[in-house]
Amino acid sequence: MNTHISTSWIRLSGMLMVLAIQFIMMDVTGIARASDWPTAPTVNAKSWILMDARSKQILAESNAEQQLPPASLTKLMTLYLIFEDLKLGRLKADAQVNVSKKAWKIGGSTMFLEPRMKPIVGDLIHGIATLSGNDACIAMAEHIAGSEEAFAGRMNQKAEALGMTHSHFVNASGFPAEGHYSSAKDMAILAAALWRDFPDRYTVFAEREYSYDGRTQPNRNRLLWSMPEADGLKTGHTQEAGFCLVASAEKNNTRFVSAVFGTDSDKERAQQSRVLLTHGFRNFVTLQPAERDIRRKVQVFEGKEDHVWLKPAEQVFVTAPVGMQNNVVFHLQYPAPLHAPIQQDSEIGSVEALLKSSGSDASPLLLNTIPMIAANPVEEASWFGKQWDRVRLMISPPDVVTEQNEVSQ
Repeated sequence: MNTHISTSWIRLSGMLMVLAIQFIMMDVTGIARASDWPTAPTVNAKSWILMDARSKQILAESNAEQQLPPASLTKLMTLYLIFEDLKLGRLKADAQVNVSKKAWKIGGSTMFLEPRMKPIVGDLIHGIATLSGNDACIAMAEHIAGSEEAFAGRMNQKAEALGMTHSHFVNASGFPAEGHYSSAKDMAILAAALWRDFPDRYTVFAEREYSYDGRTQPNRNRLLWSMPEADGLKTGHTQEAGFCLVASAEKNNTRFVSAVFGTDSDKERAQQSRVLLTHGFRNFVTLQPAERDIRRKVQVFEGKEDHVWLKPAEQVFVTAPVGMQNNVVFHLQYPAPLHAPIQQDSEIGSVEALLKSSGSDASPLLLNTIPMIAANPVEEASWFGKQWDRVRLMISPPDVVTEQNEVSQ
């Protein structure tokens, strides 16, 4: 009887300890804004966002998930699919493309394509990125998917895969259509993905002009002339959408993307984008912690090994306010107790990058969450080994911990 009560009490004590620690973890990792976080600038746009392309952290935003007509910003998704097919070998840059009557008659901004022409894919990429050619978008959509409607289906599949949860595409160009919408946040996600996934193609967004069939047209992105750090991406404008711009810039290994929707003029969309990007460079820095600062060794039960190393699932970047780099700390969270078998590269818990406030009474700010994976496999133990670990679990509660390490530069 006494043994039963003692065992029950140990189990209850262990559960209470786990709950207490989890409660502390919830309190520590709250997303209350740190008092040291830079105040967002005033931006004259219907919807806007500033994001670090490396860490994917949102640094400032307003109405960023509002679903709005994206106009020619749509062409960024069209280009993503073109770049993807080129990378996979499904498409050749020198392949000739037919120009349909639909492409010829589309109107708006064009490359002035005609059915008699046989442009190559490489020319059409410039025509879409630099000249914002609606005709080039339709020609490429039909070449890749057979019809613009089928291509739009692929656009929506890719949007879902990229985490663009507030977008739906009906066509490849952004021509006004019912049910065709996106958001500032989604366009920033797409811009960062274009830079990350196709670095060899990204330079096309910095092109100031392009000539085709004897006509030279300029890029409408004014930032390419007025901001030395700017190197992309795309403008958009319709009467309903207003003037929009997705922009990117890099300095000192920090790259920002911004998106502004619904400004009043061509000049204003560039000016508001410059405000956001300048705010980023003035107030934030991108950190790249060493893997040794993120790796963790955690306890395993019922396995041939009694520990497993957890490492980041991908390269780690964290964005912090300038001057507060040393306030970044890392806390591990994982579902303890861990039981074998554990497969190599299986996802186990996460590390949260937190910004400690300079004020003693302020809660830390959650900056980023880093998925962790098993660096090595752990096989199941023998029957005897399993029984021994079960006894260990009864006697000692699981080692649920939130380890803390400061970032290394």
